[in-house]
Amino acid sequence: MLLDVKNLSIYYYTLAGTVRAVENVTFGIEKKEWVTFVGESGSGKSTVAHAILNLVPSPGKIVRGEVLFEGRDLLKLTKEEMKNIRGKEISMVFQDPMTSLDPLRKVGDQIVEAMSEHGVDEKEAWKKAKELLKRVNLPEDRLGYYPHQLSGGQRQRISIAIAMAFEPKLLIADEPTTALDVIVQDSIMDLIDKLKEEEGTSIMFVTHDISLAVERSDKIAVMYAGKLMEFGSVDQITENPLHPYTKALLSSVPDLWSEKNIKAIPGYPPDLRTPPTGCRFHPRCPLFRDRASLKGVCDAVEPAFIEYEKGHYVACHTYGGAPNE
Repeated sequence: MLLDVKNLSIYYYTLAGTVRAVENVTFGIEKKEWVTFVGESGSGKSTVAHAILNLVPSPGKIVRGEVLFEGRDLLKLTKEEMKNIRGKEISMVFQDPMTSLDPLRKVGDQIVEAMSEHGVDEKEAWKKAKELLKRVNLPEDRLGYYPHQLSGGQRQRISIAIAMAFEPKLLIADEPTTALDVIVQDSIMDLIDKLKEEEGTSIMFVTHDISLAVERSDKIAVMYAGKLMEFGSVDQITENPLHPYTKALLSSVPDLWSEKNIKAIPGYPPDLRTPPTGCRFHPRCPLFRDRASLKGVCDAVEPAFIEYEKGHYVACHTYGGAPNE
């Protein structure tokens, strides 16, 4: 196991109250594996991604859990030890490259600086920067451009080039295609896929688009209101979805080749300062509404995250001992 996350919980301590953004999330990523986290905005998927590199912004705090990377708990490492891992063994591509690239410096200088921080000679770093631009299908002269002179897709390619500099073992991509049109989005996904296939890099991808997850991933993790609701292979998630929320996400995806009715998910995600008791999805769950036997169960008892079949996990009372009608 390359990455093994156990019982991860992250809270934001605000003046309006404590936001329980992530609670007891457990999952793993194998070597050369692509795992995609999906869910609505505010589900906690990006917070989990940032926590792996111990980058949860203030006033957030990792309150418990383990993040084991090749057996080392990253949450127990010193700042200097984490500095040696960030960008080298684990790299991250952020949603908006304008927030991760310095607008006042040319992109070539920023690529070279990222490599120099890890001891690469400046002359060698410039040579490598030119090679990296070729790998992300950008002309060499873009090294002399400022971020504002590039398109959104080109800026994201620069971010990927920086992330690829040391051929990391794990690449975390936090919604890197959200603001891009579908053609540029596809090219960015191809770049990440190429990195996985050619370098053997494991991918942790974050998106709200479950159709994108199905297209590219080996495994999918479905999050809702800070909880991991379902985790399994793409085939397991698409052919035998277990959790009502997973089914609702899949039903909301249009299909040009069929007459499937698109169904919206009624209601809104909860306020995580005061999350619902029991299963956090129960106020929006069709099973809870339709089955009288689930009253007093789904709304009162938190479901266990169980292995329903080999490699397929779910947190739902209908698979964990709740009565059925």
